[in-house]
Amino acid sequence: MGFAGKTVWIIGASEGIGAALARALSQEGARLILSARNRAALELLAAGCHKAQVLPLDLAAPGGLADVVAGLEPGSLDVVICTAALYDPGRVSDLDPESIARLVAVNLLGSFEVARLVPPLLRDGGQLVLFGSVAGYFGLPGGQPYSATKAAVNNLAETLRTELAPRVDVRLVCPGFVATRLTAKNTFAMPAIITPEQAAREVIRGLKGRAFEIHFPKRFTWAIKCLRALPYAVSLRLTARLRPGDR
Repeated sequence: MGFAGKTVWIIGASEGIGAALARALSQEGARLILSARNRAALELLAAGCHKAQVLPLDLAAPGGLADVVAGLEPGSLDVVICTAALYDPGRVSDLDPESIARLVAVNLLGSFEVARLVPPLLRDGGQLVLFGSVAGYFGLPGGQPYSATKAAVNNLAETLRTELAPRVDVRLVCPGFVATRLTAKNTFAMPAIITPEQAAREVIRGLKGRAFEIHFPKRFTWAIKCLRALPYAVSLRLTARLRPGDR
């Protein structure tokens, strides 16, 4: 599908891949609805996008998504893309319970709320796009709880692909490393890292195609897919070399 004249709601649009997607889709002629917590960032982004509407939203706030959805007309959207996520890497033993709760609220519970409330807003044949991650393919050391929530989102998208078919076209996006404020928290060399603009181009190309999963960059994502396919006796021996303390 092309995006000219389509109405696209991006949740998590204020920065990173979400903002890059907004700019790229605007250039393709899409009508945008932009949501995230930071109203000022959204308004700045909207000023550079044609016909963009700003709807601030915190996925972690109880009832926040329901309130926004209530103001939108059923069947009025062509595409909904949820990129919203938090990331706080570290060893499991060092995690802060409050940080975990908020991360789970945004990454996982927020995705469930999107899956529950958004489909009626889509026209027949519309696309619901959830952002999982390559981090959800396999439990790598130092990546929790982000990795666990993204594994759950990957799983959720697989379920929705069947449950919502054929009326809604569910897609799963699994990026590798993308240079954003979140990945700047990493203290290790990130293989095959790309820019948000490159990521946005990959997402748009994938949404115009038919594949359920859009993953990139392939030279990295296929390596992690192969790791996942190995017996644990082999894969866990390999990931033991990646312990944070050993980097």
